[in-house]
Amino acid sequence: MPRARRTPPHPGCYSLPAVPELPDVTLYLEALERFVVGRELRDLRLRSVFLLRTVVPPVAHAKKRFVTGVSRLGKRLVLALGPSQRAGESDELWLVVHLMIAGRLQWRTAGAALNRRTDLAGFDFEHGTLVLTEAGTKKRAALHVVGSRAELAEHARGGLEPLTCSFDEFRARLVAAPHTLKRALTMPAVFSGIGNAYSDEILHRARLSPLQRGANLDEHELARLFEAMRTVLIEWCDRLRSETGAAVPGKVTAFRPEMAVHGKFGQPCPVCAAPVQRIVRAENEVNYCARCQTGGRLLRDRALSQLLKDDWPERLEDLEDE
Repeated sequence: MPRARRTPPHPGCYSLPAVPELPDVTLYLEALERFVVGRELRDLRLRSVFLLRTVVPPVAHAKKRFVTGVSRLGKRLVLALGPSQRAGESDELWLVVHLMIAGRLQWRTAGAALNRRTDLAGFDFEHGTLVLTEAGTKKRAALHVVGSRAELAEHARGGLEPLTCSFDEFRARLVAAPHTLKRALTMPAVFSGIGNAYSDEILHRARLSPLQRGANLDEHELARLFEAMRTVLIEWCDRLRSETGAAVPGKVTAFRPEMAVHGKFGQPCPVCAAPVQRIVRAENEVNYCARCQTGGRLLRDRALSQLLKDDWPERLEDLEDE
């Protein structure tokens, strides 16, 4: 009897933070609406010279203005500021915050001191301070001060909004994208706000391979993916709301126990109990269930499949113990 072939262990990505996606950013927005809309931004303290990515208008022009609204551009948070009473400053101003991988927001007492290692900026209001933090040594979070609607529009990547687009819009955008489903769902120019974690969950719910292409899907598969996208994102928005309550979200992570496949390599699929598989690429990994999504076929990890060649397992049965 031939020896069973097993996938060798590969270092995972479970300990890495991840870019907040649509459900997380939605919770941030809802919290900011409660905490800062209608309030005066009395001061804006910057602890990192790498955070601010614009020089015109000056960041000082954001001070002493009232926050008139908050919105989302993809995975970016936008604070709209009202007119200034000081001469020589533009009437409209926006603060565009991109949290990137490790950026997070915290609400602290008014005038709270900023930690040298993790705190990048403090947005001071009379009743508290909104602190932008970033763990790790790579400072990737960004703040843009924008002085016109035309400049603000430049931060939009053009992706469809997953929860408001129609099925016809979804189908046209997906079929036109010359990419795999995994890539198309996570491209900001195709769909807005979906990243590595929720794309895994959406594709598992839709029972579709992450390496399938939109142009190859039939009408039933397209409808299934559209419904899965909406359902998964709405379910997670509701779940995070129930966990967070009225506070600013304190735990924003892409790896949650309730997820079906993302971050669950080797664990049983909640639908069929087959072990969850993965494809590792750079700092990201694709998680999927071979039985539910690929008809039992194991997708090839580019680096390991080249290394192992014929020893790379083809199906779930090849992973059985010797």
